[in-house]
Amino acid sequence: MPVQQDRGAQAMRHMYQIQQDSGQLIELVLSAKSFDEFLTSLEYLDSIQRWNQTQINQLKTTQDELAATQEALENAKLAVDEEKDRAQRALVEAQTIREEAQRRAQEEAKAQAEAAQRAQEEAEAKAKAEAAAAAEAEKKEQDATPEAPEQPSGGASSEGSVDSPTPDDADWSSDKASFVSAWSTRIDAYLAGSPLSGQGRTFAEAAWTYGVDPRWSPAISNTESSKGAQCFLSHNAWGWGDVSWDSWEEAINAHVRGLARGYGYTISVDAAKKYCPPNWQHWYNATLAQMNLI
Repeated sequence: MPVQQDRGAQAMRHMYQIQQDSGQLIELVLSAKSFDEFLTSLEYLDSIQRWNQTQINQLKTTQDELAATQEALENAKLAVDEEKDRAQRALVEAQTIREEAQRRAQEEAKAQAEAAQRAQEEAEAKAKAEAAAAAEAEKKEQDATPEAPEQPSGGASSEGSVDSPTPDDADWSSDKASFVSAWSTRIDAYLAGSPLSGQGRTFAEAAWTYGVDPRWSPAISNTESSKGAQCFLSHNAWGWGDVSWDSWEEAINAHVRGLARGYGYTISVDAAKKYCPPNWQHWYNATLAQMNLI
């Protein structure tokens, strides 16, 4: 643009000078000694005029193009700013949804654990009461015999209490980089010395992507395979169906995605019953204990 401005200014000065010297130019043309010289003079003056007019027109065209480009850039900037605002609003909304899911999941898990514990205590109390009643009835029917062996109660044995899950303290209001950095360190420390060692970042990124308690999948790997030391299929550290994978990264992402889709945000009694029906209570307490270590 500066180059064309200089050319345009020069052309306008030339045209102004031509207008001022028009009388002399006419005299120059008319003083030609031959018709060819007359034509040559006219052609020369015309070429100068055309050059000047071309430079002025080009300056106008360049100015118009510059104005159009500036307008397009301003519109593009507005569009980028609007898209940035939409992305920021979407991020805030997604973080809010994750935080709410985290809160609800932890409350539900705690309620399920407390309900399971109450049911266990009630079952034990009922079994004891029934055993006591049966013993009393049997005592009334039998003769008092000191040597008679004491009969077993026959009550249901306790499988142990069901603990309530502790909050994971995952900060879903932070950005992904901060979240992954914090949890990678914690998970790597937990997995140190195991076949899954060094996969803390993979677990943390998968947890962020699918909105899952970042402790859950690493803890299950210990319950099911001692953190990948006893896999029954290739890279399957979680007793996950009959699936095998080619790498830990592929396996971790698949498992965390499966937890999010089929089991919820974090460990719960219902999730344990679904994941390990035959021995859910032991599985629940063992996995929860490992989660609390991370």
